[in-house]
Amino acid sequence: MQDRRYASDLRKLQIELVRMQRWVQETHQRVLIIFEGRDTAGKGGAIFRFTHFLNPRAMRIVALPKPTELEKEQWYFQRYLKELPNAGEIVFFDRSWYNRAVVEPVMGFCTEGQYQLFLKQVPHVEQMLIEDGVKLIKFWFSIDIEEQKRRLIERQINPLKQWKISSVDMKAQQKWHEFTRYKELMFEATHTPYSPWVILKGNDKAKARLESIRYVLSQIKFPQRGLTGANLEPDPSIIQQYEHMPASYVANLHIPSKPEPEDL
Repeated sequence: MQDRRYASDLRKLQIELVRMQRWVQETHQRVLIIFEGRDTAGKGGAIFRFTHFLNPRAMRIVALPKPTELEKEQWYFQRYLKELPNAGEIVFFDRSWYNRAVVEPVMGFCTEGQYQLFLKQVPHVEQMLIEDGVKLIKFWFSIDIEEQKRRLIERQINPLKQWKISSVDMKAQQKWHEFTRYKELMFEATHTPYSPWVILKGNDKAKARLESIRYVLSQIKFPQRGLTGANLEPDPSIIQQYEHMPASYVANLHIPSKPEPEDL
């Protein structure tokens, strides 16, 4: 019964996405949707549900590999800016420039100076994109430590998912609290009124997928929106915008302590 309801809701929402994409094409909109979160949080699965029935000529999925030696010498944002949506296009970033806010400092892939410069520059970069007409949505898929452990084990034993395992994945559990600290610092530095972070409770993959689609449809108004009868109001118990933390809490984030496990 629950599976049938999920399939029915998903079909209606995907029809809405097809109609939204047609409007994006006809009106030359530029839409960029960023998917971030811990390893195994469900980013790729959500992107698949978004794009399954979209016109491939007017959308792209961007999942950049580690930078080349040439790219390491460029301005950090340069290789991402080349992937921005053209007129009439929707682009889905499966991870993004926010690698430098969490994964890179945790894993030692960037210097402290590079990390601090990124946090200083990224709000300005996003503000310029938005002022130029790009519709930017930033998702963070949130899971708890036990759910991540279960999914990591599944990746190891499922031959269809073993390609997803990386060296970063293997350290995800032991560095859980460090990831949490950098994640919170990222939210505080880069959550702005014009480019907010939207956080999803991702332990239930089905609900996270539906609510992320609902959120996008709620943010982009287009003709024929809602004609499927789909519920387009995101569930606030599953998805909500980040809220800034008290200054005292943020100050303690700079101390390598052991925060509480992640929660929405």
